[in-house]
Amino acid sequence: MIRKTLIKLNSAGNAELDAGKCVVWGPGLSPAAVLPVRYFYIQSVDSEGRNISVSPGERDSFRVKISSLEQQYVRVHVPAPLDRGDGSLLVRYRLYGSSSKGLQIEVLYQDRPMLCVIRPAVVSLSGPVYHEYCVCPERDPRVWSSALQCPEQEPQIQQDFISFPSIDLQRLLQEVPQRFSRRGGLVHYSLINNQLHRRSLGQYTDFKMFSDEMLLSLARKVRLPDVEFYINVGDWPMENRKAGDKPGPVPIISWCGSSDTRDIILPTYDITHSCLEAMRGVTSDLLSVQGNTGPVWSDKTEKAFFRGRDSREERLRLVTMSKENPELLDAGITAYFFFRDREKDLGKAPLVGFFDFFKYKYQVNVDGTVAAYRFPYLMLGDSLVFKQDSPYYEHFYTHLEAGVHYIPVKRDLSDLLQKIRWAQVRTLTSCASYSGNTAKAVYCFVSTHTHLWFDICRRMTQRQRL
Repeated sequence: MIRKTLIKLNSAGNAELDAGKCVVWGPGLSPAAVLPVRYFYIQSVDSEGRNISVSPGERDSFRVKISSLEQQYVRVHVPAPLDRGDGSLLVRYRLYGSSSKGLQIEVLYQDRPMLCVIRPAVVSLSGPVYHEYCVCPERDPRVWSSALQCPEQEPQIQQDFISFPSIDLQRLLQEVPQRFSRRGGLVHYSLINNQLHRRSLGQYTDFKMFSDEMLLSLARKVRLPDVEFYINVGDWPMENRKAGDKPGPVPIISWCGSSDTRDIILPTYDITHSCLEAMRGVTSDLLSVQGNTGPVWSDKTEKAFFRGRDSREERLRLVTMSKENPELLDAGITAYFFFRDREKDLGKAPLVGFFDFFKYKYQVNVDGTVAAYRFPYLMLGDSLVFKQDSPYYEHFYTHLEAGVHYIPVKRDLSDLLQKIRWAQVRTLTSCASYSGNTAKAVYCFVSTHTHLWFDICRRMTQRQRL
């Protein structure tokens, strides 16, 4: 006998949540999808089988229990599901040990099992199920990619490697230290037998800890090819030669690209670190943001909002605009370093917790020294994002479309106030959300990137031998 639980949702008119028709899905239900924090989704469904598109009710109504199938205790941290405000919930869990026999996942509503149409109320993940720090690499990268459902191609990777149909490792090893080692932070990495080796070049290489931790995490999960490369751990992309120049560009890996450079782009250190330290060492990450997007649209403050340091002059201009138009914009500088002489004039704003940004209907994304690395987090919220035109880009920008995912504004912000008024008059809600920046997508990107680099280097080595 199937028990049904019907719950009236006041904010959804006559919609009734039917616990017997819910849908549960996501990479956290696959034992082979090894991530620092595993996750899956619960989609609430009404009695007529339609997805509910508003909050499904009190956050404490849903609960998930996860336990190991073996006798030895395995600690599993399972916080309360995050209400994403769109009828779905995000369930996260972190393993602190591996389970050779597997895990049991039980989804409860009001402490009663939910009988879901895609998965049963109790899901068994057959072992082994590895935790983040298990050195248990899958030998076949295709098996690992399949477990994470990685895309066959990544547009940014394909675009970046157009300038490098071949990579001459001998030239790379000779030229890169000569040209770039004095420009800041450059790190030479070698992967040999799935072991990571590095040599730091330049004065400012402290951020190598972020590239270290991501590459080490990846090597624990999948066998990586023997390959060498250079990562720029500074802000600005380095290689400004064009593909047709003589000599041509050399491949440098950076966290940020620009329209006038040829660096090859990886996810930023901010994104990778938030994936690794989710539910532990960071205050916000790509998962937690989804459940902390502020009040419903009608209850948000009808202004644009910005907080940040003084890392670009347009940010100072934004504060001036805010002082002159407080009914449209609330902008403030929280720390001065580049323009300290302007603090007396513009004032210093108090820090605001990132989740509180989403109390406002509109967010303004302005470049810092390069692209503003908060952008992917803003895209996961439910505010409307106004993004400054920029020559800089991150690894996921090829998936975005202006006017669909964000509202573009001119580089000098001269049309920002006009577009805020335009949005207010049209009572626009948030743009189409972009949820491609998940831990799964980040690991897929870095793995695909590493193996493509290896393939190109291997083809070049074969040519040289001939």
